[in-house]
Amino acid sequence: MTTPLLEITDLQKKFPIKKSWLQPQSYVHAVDGVSLTVREGETVGIVGESGCGKSTFGRCVLRLLEPTGGEVKFQGENYLKLPRRAMHSIRRNMQMVFQNPYDTLNPKLSISRILAEPLIAHGIPRDQHRQMMEEIIEIVGLTPAHLARYPHEFSGGQRQRIGIARALMLKPKLIVADEPVSALDVSIQSQILNLLTELQEKFSLSYLFISHDLSVVEHISDRVAVMYLGEIVELADKNSLFADPKHPYTQALLSSVLSTDPDASRERIRLTGELPSPANPPKGCKFHTRCHACMEICKTEKPALKKLEDGTMTACHLY
Repeated sequence: MTTPLLEITDLQKKFPIKKSWLQPQSYVHAVDGVSLTVREGETVGIVGESGCGKSTFGRCVLRLLEPTGGEVKFQGENYLKLPRRAMHSIRRNMQMVFQNPYDTLNPKLSISRILAEPLIAHGIPRDQHRQMMEEIIEIVGLTPAHLARYPHEFSGGQRQRIGIARALMLKPKLIVADEPVSALDVSIQSQILNLLTELQEKFSLSYLFISHDLSVVEHISDRVAVMYLGEIVELADKNSLFADPKHPYTQALLSSVLSTDPDASRERIRLTGELPSPANPPKGCKFHTRCHACMEICKTEKPALKKLEDGTMTACHLY
């Protein structure tokens, strides 16, 4: 069995809450023991409500935020133990595409200067920069003439193409895409998704694709992980998860998706109650305060993420 490109084990991230010196220190458990693998050429979607820890998880994977605990192995090497300076060579193979294309490009720099930054940081000879930039800018659907322009001269979709081009400059193996189309018009979203698919085939890329939009995740993902309050509650291949969700939270999420079939009927599962605070999560199953199938055991014992007969992994006492 081949080693996964990315192997995440029990990843944790806690943010301290500032209080007076008389009060005990408490923490927000943003990512709470997430384990996941990503294979070469695979797209793993991460979905869940706002505040469930999706973006924090993605940033911890790349060490843009320093994890509190756990392991993250890239090609078998646990790089969380490496000093910051030693991360330089690994970062060449892991890049990120951010959510808002209007905030992620420096307005003072031309597109050529923006694309040259990763090349300069990793010591690529300057006489190769122009050729590499022209090659990548054409691959993402723009032209070499655009290199002399500045970010304010582009639309949102074009800016996101530039952000993708920047991520591709060093020919990485893994891209963490954090809500890469949520800030774009629907018509532009499909273009960017198609571009990401084409780039994956061309460069054998692996994606960790973070989104709250289930239809987008269904379109682009091979496997899908559903997060709730910093934990994965269900993990399955795309077809199995959307056809037969196991966890009550996943069932509720999918019931909220509008169907394009006017004759399709799906019972809407409405969640009651507020999303619990990650600073004070419920005991037992974190979802039991909103679950329509809650049992007494759910209030006291935390369910483990276990594999079912069909290959789906779910954290629920119903199974």
